[in-house]
Amino acid sequence: MKLVRFGRPGEERPGLMDPQGRIRDLSGHVPDIVSDALTPAGLRRLEAIDPESLPFAPADVRLGPCVGRVGKMICVGLNYSDHAAESNMPVPTEPVLFMKATSAIIGPNDDVEIPPGARKVDWEVELGVVIGREARYVSREHALEYVGGYCVVNDVSERAYQLERGGQWDKGKGCDTFGPLGPWLVTRDEVPDPQALDMWLEVDGKRFQNGNTKTMIFDVATLVSYISQFMSLQPGDVISTGTPPGVGMGQKPEPVYLRAGQTMRLGISGLGEQRQRTVDARIQEAL
Repeated sequence: MKLVRFGRPGEERPGLMDPQGRIRDLSGHVPDIVSDALTPAGLRRLEAIDPESLPFAPADVRLGPCVGRVGKMICVGLNYSDHAAESNMPVPTEPVLFMKATSAIIGPNDDVEIPPGARKVDWEVELGVVIGREARYVSREHALEYVGGYCVVNDVSERAYQLERGGQWDKGKGCDTFGPLGPWLVTRDEVPDPQALDMWLEVDGKRFQNGNTKTMIFDVATLVSYISQFMSLQPGDVISTGTPPGVGMGQKPEPVYLRAGQTMRLGISGLGEQRQRTVDARIQEAL
């Protein structure tokens, strides 16, 4: 299945893509694409529904983040050796983990805001792993059984905040709008091998990233198992698994960073495409 959420921000409704690629409204069957809906039992209930029995979503409706009420968004840094090289950082011997604030999550085609004073806003196409069962101290052998599905993530980053402001990666990763998710949550049964997915990203029509998940240092099963040793993973949690080379920071002879008025387009085979405009963030005035 391809599960979606559609509607205005904060008012998204659950849906699925029918075989013709049209959005059908699931709100008569489930309140949202959140934790309970992503468990094995929840997905079986959704699979049993005939898409033809569901009403259509409105034409040209906005797509929201493909998962609602994400509890944790755990990111993996430097998980492709060639990306570590372009970042001038050593290849890690264990997964590098950091958290992206859930307030950063937006829909796949929503605007990405350039924070006031930001100088080095960058792009990162990544495979997102959506957890479907509580995972605590799971083995690598059984780790994929805890996955509910997969999605596209753009791990937008402000490199000066990340690397030049006291050493905390979270500062450059958690800005509002820095976590587009979607367009779809594709259930695990439709992704037989998460290590065989092409991925790409363009800015203003220029291709910067071309990669494949087969070149991950730590594969999806290893990451789910590893992270579950340090924290429990709950249905609806998202793991963003790292990016291949081609980020703006690694461009030669000079880095290339985003500015307002540009367009990012990115995708992963079988998981759909995202498209975001970059805009200057508005400064909130005092009440």
